[in-house]
Amino acid sequence: MIRHILTPCGAILVAILATVQVSNVSAQTAPYANPEVIAEGKLIYDGACASCHGGDLEGQPNWRQRGANGRLPAPPHDITGHTWHHADEQLFAITKYGTEALVGGDYKSDMRGFEGELTDAQIKAVLAYIKSTWPEDIQERHSAMSR
Repeated sequence: MIRHILTPCGAILVAILATVQVSNVSAQTAPYANPEVIAEGKLIYDGACASCHGGDLEGQPNWRQRGANGRLPAPPHDITGHTWHHADEQLFAITKYGTEALVGGDYKSDMRGFEGELTDAQIKAVLAYIKSTWPEDIQERHSAMSR
């Protein structure tokens, strides 16, 4: 009897803790104004992200059209793309867990997660670097949506 009560309670507790963890991401927005963190983010980006998203954040050609494998090419992270349309929390989650994990179902994406490879601080540094390249007005709009 107790086991039947504890199992649902445990599931509820896990769901609550997961929600709190995701909520904490938005409270810990990337340190966009810290030059040292931005420089670290660029180094990490160059090593972990540039091979798909481009050395100048330009993304892959024809990134809006699905390839023969049915997947979308890597989008740009400069202002020509849609990265800045997403709040910090979502960008962090995509980078950490990968697109497939967030979208679910049978959605397929080449954007894998970096959990276990990059720390949360390193992911935030990469996001800080990316955002630092955007014009000030775009940075302000992005910051407003991430509050």
